[in-house]
Amino acid sequence: MTIIQEFRKFILRGNIVDLAIGFTVGAAFTASVRSMVEDLIMPAVGWMVGDVDFGDLFFVLDPGGGSGGFETLAQAEAAGAVTIAYGQFLNSLIALLLVAVVMFVIIRGVNRLHDRLEDDRGRDDEAPAEPDNKKCTYCRSTIHYRAVRCAYCTSELESAGGSVALS
Repeated sequence: MTIIQEFRKFILRGNIVDLAIGFTVGAAFTASVRSMVEDLIMPAVGWMVGDVDFGDLFFVLDPGGGSGGFETLAQAEAAGAVTIAYGQFLNSLIALLLVAVVMFVIIRGVNRLHDRLEDDRGRDDEAPAEPDNKKCTYCRSTIHYRAVRCAYCTSELESAGGSVALS
């Protein structure tokens, strides 16, 4: 088998394709949640706490070539200042928490659906049918399920109800 054939076999395995699909959907989901946090949630939260843009919350460690007193993170970065952008970290942290909550809700729903389907499969409205045959406990011959005496060794057996038959 050539290396190209081995590689093709590896790539076409089901779990690799599933992983690629999961990764693609996860990337799209993450982009959507990040946009929701940055474009919808954080502006509303910033407005409620007094017109604060969380993306522009930062500390200046070294003003670099600038004189300091930067109003936005973009101004500080343009001047070459060394900053700690904790506002962007807050945005990312909120995005992570939202992704975790949404994934929890989705997985919880899937697990409940799976449990419900398993419960439905295990439930039969009909009583289990009696077996046709059983093994003699002494000679191990196959005999009728309701037999109380073995046809081969003539030993007394338990009846279908569980008690030993007496003759």
